[in-house]
Amino acid sequence: MKNMDESIKRIDLQAGLSDLQLSLSETAELKLLQYIDLLYKWNQTYNLTALRNKFQMLTHHIFDSLSILKELNDSKSLVDVGSGGGVPGIPIAIARPDLKIMLVDSNSKKTTFLAQAVIELGLSNVEVKQGRVEVLQGEEFDIVVSRAFAELSDFVSITKQLLSKEGYWLAMKGTYPYEELSKLPDWVLVEEVKPVKVPQVNAERHVVKMVPKKD
Repeated sequence: MKNMDESIKRIDLQAGLSDLQLSLSETAELKLLQYIDLLYKWNQTYNLTALRNKFQMLTHHIFDSLSILKELNDSKSLVDVGSGGGVPGIPIAIARPDLKIMLVDSNSKKTTFLAQAVIELGLSNVEVKQGRVEVLQGEEFDIVVSRAFAELSDFVSITKQLLSKEGYWLAMKGTYPYEELSKLPDWVLVEEVKPVKVPQVNAERHVVKMVPKKD
């Protein structure tokens, strides 16, 4: 295990990106490393993540977030609900600067961090919104994504107003969510439950893709 205070080197990042079969620009790679440093620094005071080690932040936050990058296809917009410390929204925003992204969280300390991170990382494609996701109105997104936010039934129910006409939900889960899938409302269609391999994370990961059923 890496020393808690040791900076992550680009070679550590690049090894994981290679495993994910992703190729990012030098600018994007440096921003991802800068994001880890910001998260680590602010986490001392704001308790943004249970992880206290930069290397774990790299594997469990950066690589985990980027593991769903290929599921985004050619979408133009994404909302990350319950974004917390910015996962998966910020790593995705760095890797896909063409994507319009909104980060939503009800915790003002977390959105304070998110807003500062967006400024320091120069993420002009990202907007931060503080508040409960169920009361958000007036905006629609191609993708509504969550990671460790809520059970699937709650996730789709409180975010359905945010989904564009051809949009879809992506829920990032650990083990195969049999029980949660069985509780989904009948107006939701599960298109795919795909196992995802995250570099250097020895745990199951799945991404659930869902759409509203057509009338």
